[in-house]
Amino acid sequence: MAEPATDPIYRLLAWLSPSYPIGAFSYSHGIETAVEEGFIKDRPTLVRWLESVLLHGTGAVDGALFAAAWQAATDHDWPAFDAIAERAAAWRGTSEMALESRQQGGSFLAMTRVAWPHPALEETHQRLAGEISLPVAVALAAAAHDIALARALDGYLHAFVANLISAAVRSVPLGQSDGQIALASLERAVRKAASAALAVRSLDDVGTCTPLLDWCSMRHETQYTRLFRS
Repeated sequence: MAEPATDPIYRLLAWLSPSYPIGAFSYSHGIETAVEEGFIKDRPTLVRWLESVLLHGTGAVDGALFAAAWQAATDHDWPAFDAIAERAAAWRGTSEMALESRQQGGSFLAMTRVAWPHPALEETHQRLAGEISLPVAVALAAAAHDIALARALDGYLHAFVANLISAAVRSVPLGQSDGQIALASLERAVRKAASAALAVRSLDDVGTCTPLLDWCSMRHETQYTRLFRS
C-alpha cells in the first residue's frame, strides 16, 4: 500500500474537493436560468436535467476532452495536448460557459503547480500562458501525478455534477437531503458518461444535443437577478 504522502488518491480528492480554490461555487452552468424559467423546480426535474447534461451535453464533451488530454500528457505528446487544449477552449456554446471553464481551469493550474508541483504543470502553464479549460487542466495534473484515467475521470465527472447540484440546492431551493438523493440518483449517469468518454476514438466524433442548456446559458447573460456567474 502506498504511503499516504504519495497516495495519488489523496491528491485527486484534494483537487476535486469543493474547498479547492478554483471558484466553482460561483458558477451554475445555466441552472440559475433553468430554475427561473421553471425547467428545474424539484429533485426529479433536477435529476432529469443533469442526466441530459452528463450524457448529451457538457459531460459528454468534457469527458472526451479529459480522456484525450490525459492520454496525450501520459505520452508526453505536447503538440497533441496543446491542440486538445485549443479545441477545449473553443468548444463552448456560450461566452459564460467558456468563462466558467477557462477561469476554473486557469485557477486550478495556478494552484496545483504551487501546491502539487510537477515539471509538466509548469511547462504547460508557460506554453499556454495559464489559459486552459478545466477538464484539460485536471487531466494534465492526473497524468502528471500517475492517477489512472478511469479513476480520475470518474472523480472529475462526480465533482462536476456535485457542484451543479450545490447550485441547484441554493437556487430552487432544495434541502440538503434532496441534494444528496439527487447525487445518489445520478451515479449511473456519471458512470455511463465516463464509459462513453473512454470509448471515444476521435474528438471529431464528439458533440452535444442540449440546445436548451445553451439557451439557458445565453439567457443568463441578461437575467435581471443573478447569484451565479453562469
